Amino acid sequence: MWIWQQADWPKFHWNISRVDALIRQVYFNQGQLLGKQMLSHDDSQLTSAAALDTLLANIIHSSAIEGEKLNAASVRSSLAKKLGVSEDKPYPTTAQTDGLADIMLDALKNLDTELTLERILGWHKQLFPQGYTLLNPVIGGVLRGDTPMQVVSGRIDKPTVHFETPSRATLDAELSQFIEWFNASRQDLGLDPLIRAAITHLWFVTLHPLDDGNGRITRLLTDLALAQAEKRSIRFYAMSVSILARRQAYYDILESTQRGNVDITPWLVWFFETLNDCLLNAMADVNKTLLKTQYWQNVDQSLLSQEQAKVLNRMLDGDFELGMNSSQYQKVAKVSRATATRHLAQMVEQGFLVKADAGGRSTRYLLPSGQ
Repeated sequence: MWIWQQADWPKFHWNISRVDALIRQVYFNQGQLLGKQMLSHDDSQLTSAAALDTLLANIIHSSAIEGEKLNAASVRSSLAKKLGVSEDKPYPTTAQTDGLADIMLDALKNLDTELTLERILGWHKQLFPQGYTLLNPVIGGVLRGDTPMQVVSGRIDKPTVHFETPSRATLDAELSQFIEWFNASRQDLGLDPLIRAAITHLWFVTLHPLDDGNGRITRLLTDLALAQAEKRSIRFYAMSVSILARRQAYYDILESTQRGNVDITPWLVWFFETLNDCLLNAMADVNKTLLKTQYWQNVDQSLLSQEQAKVLNRMLDGDFELGMNSSQYQKVAKVSRATATRHLAQMVEQGFLVKADAGGRSTRYLLPSGQ
């Protein structure tokens, strides 16, 4: 029996004692990340660029979860155009990348706009702007047809059924109930906004109302719910990145939850653990930015050649954690062996790098302690 066949569907319940600490950790990490981000980007231009990078990561990774590889440069240019962020070399955009940028920005900027079926279907239409083709037999902007839909894997003659959707006959009523709940629950003081985001994800993906794109629309709705929870359109973490990193576990927890009853405690635990992982990774990236900024503020950059600055930036970004040797410097800086040796010696003398203890031809050079 599927979860939507339970007599008490969709009256979800959970063991708050198992998720309370995780929720508090999410709120703590969100605050930490926001504070660090404000320290690392103290002007609006840098903040806009950081927000663009987050939106880009969300779009690219959400599609990658479904096995679709997007052109990141094209998506970035679409987002930059919509956000008014200037690019040195804009990449050509397409109807698809412009549509992906539009729906992401609609979800995150229009937090107070009521969710409607028309809005959801509008997002879906922009996911599939080309319309029905032999290569892509999906009509954007319409609900799935009458044929029962199953999520399957394995051999064609002996498929494994992971999930079966609610029937088309009940779909309209099910969607109406979900949309009504989504709009009303935002004012429900008894429902934690983060739990609301997790329920949004599970409920919509279980309805599976579309022929294709259900996962991407689900994650878009989740982003909307998370933005509403934080009351912020600009966020600096992309949950789809961590979901992609745990893709098999994601499918496994969805399947086990959809095969179970309306006690969704395991799903909530997984959701909040993944969200915390996402926040911690985002904070690690911001810490690198802060260290990089601090480093450049404390050195005389005029002493460096363009090649030396390029190498230092790579090292500050976390590359060459075990140190860089002369041949690696040659490749990154695109200089001769003699120039690489001279550059490295200069950087040690001027305090930009330190020599590792081991010597000889494999001598490695490290950033000074604390960087």
